[in-house]
Order: sequence, then C-alpha cells, then structure tokens
Amino acid sequence: MCLAIPVKIVELLDDGMARVTMEGVSKVVSVALVEDLEVGDYVILHVGYALSRISSEEAERTLALLREAGAVGAEAAP
Repeated sequence: MCLAIPVKIVELLDDGMARVTMEGVSKVVSVALVEDLEVGDYVILHVGYALSRISSEEAERTLALLREAGAVGAEAAP
C-alpha cells in the first residue's frame, strides 16, 4: 500500500527542493512538480516528492485521521 501524507513547507531551497515538517520530523524533499509554493504551504508528499498543494484545513483533517488510525504520532498538530 502506498501512502501520501500532508507536510508543511518550512524552507524553500535551491534546485526545486524544500525542507518540510510533519509531526516534528523535518526532511528535504523535491517540490519540482508543484509550482509557486511558499513557506507555510502544505503539500501531499509521496516517496520524497511533493505531488500537489492542499489547504491547511485539508492537511489538518488528513493528519487527524492518520493520528486516529495510529499511522502518525500525536505529539504535534500542523
């Protein structure tokens, strides 16, 4: 099963990369597939690639469902 998760962009880097965070975990990923991103935007992440932008409300709902299912920790909200 494949899982794509919402993450928040905290820093835009060179060469189509960005630092993202989710539940306190930070990672550098490719954002080359999504145009006009800004710090604070949420994207759907799958195997290191941002696939699309989503609203913060949708990100929060999705993360809440993942927490409920036990797929992510409950330490931090987006």
